[in-house]
Amino acid sequence: MTGTDDLRSRIAALMPRAKADLAELVAIPSVADPRQYPPEECRRAAEWLVTAFTEAGLRDVRLEQTPDGSHAVIGHRPAPPGAPTVLLYCHYDVQPPLDDAAWTSPPFELTERDGRWYGRGAADCKGNVVMHLTALRALGDDIPVGIVLAAEGSEEQGTGGMEEFVPPHADELRADALLICDTGNAAAGLPTATVTLRGLANLVVRVDTLRGDLHSGMFGGAAPDALAALIRMLDSLRGPDGGTRIEGLDCEGHWDGVGYDEQQFRADAGVLDGVELLGSGSVADRLWARPAVTVLGIDCPRVVGSAAAVPAGARARVSLRVPPGLDPQVALDALTAHLEAAAPWGARVTVEPESTGAPFRAATGGPAYQALDAAMKEVYGRPMAFLGQGGSIPLCNVFAQTFPEAELVLMGVEEPACLIHAPNESVDPSEIEHMAHVEALFLSRFGQAEGR
Repeated sequence: MTGTDDLRSRIAALMPRAKADLAELVAIPSVADPRQYPPEECRRAAEWLVTAFTEAGLRDVRLEQTPDGSHAVIGHRPAPPGAPTVLLYCHYDVQPPLDDAAWTSPPFELTERDGRWYGRGAADCKGNVVMHLTALRALGDDIPVGIVLAAEGSEEQGTGGMEEFVPPHADELRADALLICDTGNAAAGLPTATVTLRGLANLVVRVDTLRGDLHSGMFGGAAPDALAALIRMLDSLRGPDGGTRIEGLDCEGHWDGVGYDEQQFRADAGVLDGVELLGSGSVADRLWARPAVTVLGIDCPRVVGSAAAVPAGARARVSLRVPPGLDPQVALDALTAHLEAAAPWGARVTVEPESTGAPFRAATGGPAYQALDAAMKEVYGRPMAFLGQGGSIPLCNVFAQTFPEAELVLMGVEEPACLIHAPNESVDPSEIEHMAHVEALFLSRFGQAEGR
C-alpha cells in the first residue's frame, strides 16, 4: 500500500503534467450544443480521455453512444479477488463561454493568473478529469480496488443521455462506491462532501397580445405590450425582498447542516458593494433548502436596432431550482400555473416545459464516507464537512436507483471562487493537487474501511 508521504510527493511531481493536460483539454471547445459548436469538438475531447485514461492504467477504455447522441467514455480496471469496486465519474463537456468580451483571457486557452488557472471547464469539469488522472498516475499499479470510469459528454445540456444509458448498462458500471466528481469544497482548503443537490424545473413561457408589432406613436398607450406583460409575470415570482414566491410551493425551508457566512458568500459571488442579497433567512437556507427562481433568458427586441414599436410577443426561459423533499414535477406544475395566473390584460400565455431533474440527498453513514473522511483529514488536516449544493446532477438519482446498495460521494475541485458557468472560470491548482491526493488515499484504503 502506498504511503501518504510517498503519494504526496508523487502527486506534487505530477502537477506540471496535470497543468499540461488541463491546457490541452481546455483548448477543446467541447460544448455539447451543435447550434453553437461543431459536435466534432466533443468527439475530440472524448477521444482525448480515451487515450489519457488508457495510459493511466485502465482497460478497454472506449466511446459508448448514449440515447441523446453524445458519447460516454467507459473504462475498467478489474478488482482483485474480494476487493470492492469504485466508479469514477466526471464529464468532459462544458458550458458555452457566454460573453467572450467579459473574459480577461481567452476562454479556451488555459491562462495562469494570480496563482489560478483560468479557462472554460478549468474547474467544471475538466479539472476533475485531471484530478482523476493524477490520482491514478500517482498510484500506478498499486490500486487495491476495482475501477470503473464513466465520463459523460452532455451533462451541461441536461439532455439526459447518460441518465438513459446507465440502467441498461448496470452490470458494467456496478460499483460499491461512486465518486461523483462534479462538485467541490466549500472553500479552497476546506475539505467537503456535498450531501444534497437541488433539482430543477425549467420551462419557456411565451406571451402574445397582438397579431403583429405596431407603431408605438400610433398605437402605444392602448395596444397591449407583450413584453410589459411578460415583465409583470416574471416579477410576480419574487416577493418584495427578492425571495422566490410561487403559489403552491413552500419557499421557507431551513438548512440544518454547516452554514455559509454571508460576507464570504458576497465575496464568492462577486456581489457589488451596496447591492442586497435576495430573500430572507440564512444564506444556506436560501441556497440549499428553498426553491429558487432564475430568469435565464428573454427573447425581445435588442436595444441596438430596436424600432419604435409595441411588441406583439415575447418569451422567457425560466429555471426553478428544487430542494430535496420537493417533487420537481410538482414544482414545474406550480411554476406553470403561477405564470398563467399572473398574466395581465388577458394576454395569451403558452408554456413549454423543458426539463425536470430530481433533487438528491446522500446517505453518509457507510464505509466509503469513513474512508473519505480519513483521507481528507490526512491531506487537509481537518475533518470533512457536509454541505449542500445549488447545482443539479440528475444522474445522481439514476445511480442511486440503479445501485441502491452503493454509496454515492459528491466531491471535486469546484470551490466557489471557480465561478463555474460564468466568464473567467478558474481552478485553484492546489485543489487539484490536494483532491487528487484525497482520491488516491481513498482508492488505496477503501477496501480496508471498517464495515466492509
